[in-house]
Amino acid sequence: MAYVWRLGARRQDVLASILAEGTRLTLMGLAVGAICAAVLSRVVANLLYGVTVYDPLTYCAAAVLLAVVASIAVYLPARSASRVDPMVALRYD
Repeated sequence: MAYVWRLGARRQDVLASILAEGTRLTLMGLAVGAICAAVLSRVVANLLYGVTVYDPLTYCAAAVLLAVVASIAVYLPARSASRVDPMVALRYD
């Protein structure tokens, strides 16, 4: 992914930009996954034991777990990117 930042951006701006893009991608993935899960749940209905096909608690728990993991996966690189010295980043490119 190519990130475009203003010259002289503060660390908070860099962190917020990366987190916003990661959150947007996470929400899009959760939406597509929920739709696919709802459509394909009939196919695997006979494999489910003790869970109904449209169990909202299971869907919500899975979505929350995936959102937490994605948030951690976005935050750690964003934090390290916000700590890079601008002169080092400019010389690297």
